[in-house]
Amino acid sequence: MTTAQKIAEIETEMMRTQKNKATSYHLGLLKAKLAKLKREMIDSSSKKGGGTQEGFEVSKSGDSRIGMIGFPSVGKSTLLTKLTGVFSKIAAYEFTTLTLHTWSVTTQRCQNLIA
Repeated sequence: MTTAQKIAEIETEMMRTQKNKATSYHLGLLKAKLAKLKREMIDSSSKKGGGTQEGFEVSKSGDSRIGMIGFPSVGKSTLLTKLTGVFSKIAAYEFTTLTLHTWSVTTQRCQNLIA
């Protein structure tokens, strides 16, 4: 039985069931099942279509791994360039850094990988 058939079956059962105090629990269970099936249908359809999205993986090296997330043009790349001495493209327009860059910062006690 497909997900669409299960949804149709639950909807017909909900229409046939009388609404009163004795059946409110049963209707609540049916609504929960219906919501779960609809969510599964949406999730499975969104995974099938569209292009492939590129992900990334930063291998752990050193003592820690730090990620920087923030609004555009706030100075993340500038800060990391000053801290690590590794040059990153910096410009006066938004979204200059479009790919993942990794930097390594070594302090007296530990080595940190910043992505």
